[in-house]
Amino acid sequence: MPNEELIHVLDGYKVLDFTQVLAGPTVTRLMAEMGAEIIKVELAPKGDFSRAMPFLKDGRSAYFIQQNRGKKSLCIDAKSPKGREILRAMVEQVDVLVENFAPGTIGRLGLGYDVVREINPSLVMCSVSAFGQTGPLSDQPGYDYIAQAYAGVTHMIGDPDGAPSFPMLGLGDVGTGVHAMGAIACALLYRERTGKGQHVDISLLDSYFHCHEMNVQIYSGSKGAVNPIRSGSQHYALCPIGLFKGKETYLFIIALDHQWAPLCAVMGRPELADDPRFSSNAQRVANMDQVAAVIEGWLASTTSDDEAVRILQEARLPVAPVLTIEQAVNHPHLRYRRTVRTIVDREFGELDIPGMPLKFSAFPDELSLETPSLGEHNEEILSTYLSYTPEQVQALESEGVLKRAE
Repeated sequence: MPNEELIHVLDGYKVLDFTQVLAGPTVTRLMAEMGAEIIKVELAPKGDFSRAMPFLKDGRSAYFIQQNRGKKSLCIDAKSPKGREILRAMVEQVDVLVENFAPGTIGRLGLGYDVVREINPSLVMCSVSAFGQTGPLSDQPGYDYIAQAYAGVTHMIGDPDGAPSFPMLGLGDVGTGVHAMGAIACALLYRERTGKGQHVDISLLDSYFHCHEMNVQIYSGSKGAVNPIRSGSQHYALCPIGLFKGKETYLFIIALDHQWAPLCAVMGRPELADDPRFSSNAQRVANMDQVAAVIEGWLASTTSDDEAVRILQEARLPVAPVLTIEQAVNHPHLRYRRTVRTIVDREFGELDIPGMPLKFSAFPDELSLETPSLGEHNEEILSTYLSYTPEQVQALESEGVLKRAE
């Protein structure tokens, strides 16, 4: 199909989506934003339990809206014989199956990879889980923060003399979803070349551990002589990299080796560039408290945090104010790039949500996407894919095989 006929980069691909809450829905949310048709299989009677997660307005969940725009909802009793028959028939009609149940659950529903590859050899199946499909921890329940703790990530967050902390956002779930989406795209590319599908196994633990850019190699390379530990507001291995108190808030400032002398110059302390206490990264790390005192003393001497940011930016030194959620949502750069975008949900109304992070020159416009009500597309999906009549669908709803919101 010529590019000009495509509505977006994944137009024409069909995905059977057995995911719920965040990591799995991130995979299919991104694919929906790129034009794939997502058939969200929700287990009867209540469907994805994130439908009840805050913020709620008249029973409609903003959380669910954000993660499930552009998907079609099929709510089904997957344990009933007729429900299983429908799902097996749907497997034959799609390109991708994504699930984020605990390992083994999809198999108990009769849709393990050994089964689905017999039904559809070209299918790409992606399983997202906390610990992966294999290994000693694989049968344990887990969520983002559980995998984060096992990955040594939580250990690295917080003050050195205090308890570890954790971030108030879904870094692991969303990052794992992006890893999975990338793997699916590559598996589809392989299928285009060979005609063969495969099973993709993506875990939160693997994805989190993948983020250790310094800690693992420093520990291993030093043969344990350097044992990375959380260091609060300052980086333990590079200086200055950290949070510094300004007049009104905190600023994050980074000055690597080649940026230390320019930072000293803008602070009016050019002599510190050659001071033996600060002349190398190792010396600055050893004298981290003194470095912080110099920087915070300079920040206190400026007229405002905005002025300090302006001075540092003009010198091409990396700096950022620590914005609140309110400030970030209203920041002109985030608005300009639609990093924050305003949508209108047909029931909830106007809502700000994170924007689509992937930008394509051939498809600069966003798709108009709706968030489904529970089982909204039962009839559309079964009639389109399996040639069911409206009467057959109504009968299945009466029997409880299918469920639809009233």
